[in-house]
Amino acid sequence: MTVIALLSVAPVIEDSMASEVAKAVDALEAYDVTYETNPMGTVIEADDTDELFAAAQAAHEAVDGDRVSTVLKIDDKRGQEQSADRKVDAVEDALGRPARSDE
Repeated sequence: MTVIALLSVAPVIEDSMASEVAKAVDALEAYDVTYETNPMGTVIEADDTDELFAAAQAAHEAVDGDRVSTVLKIDDKRGQEQSADRKVDAVEDALGRPARSDE
């Protein structure tokens, strides 16, 4: 089974959050997950929810600050293998083109 999630961890501050977000992303390295960061969060894939939740907790705890906002959205398609890439491929197949605009 593969669990896919969208994780967003950020300190509640006025200035740039990049260095704190980098700490959250770096914390994922200690776990058996694959991930890809995009402008709105980090997509994580894990074999089970235990590993996913542990990685998300570590990312949350890695961020310094008096207030940290974390959002975790999970797609746990039980009984069937899945991957983030296959989900995007399915949308692109339905579109008949890449799922992005031409610049």
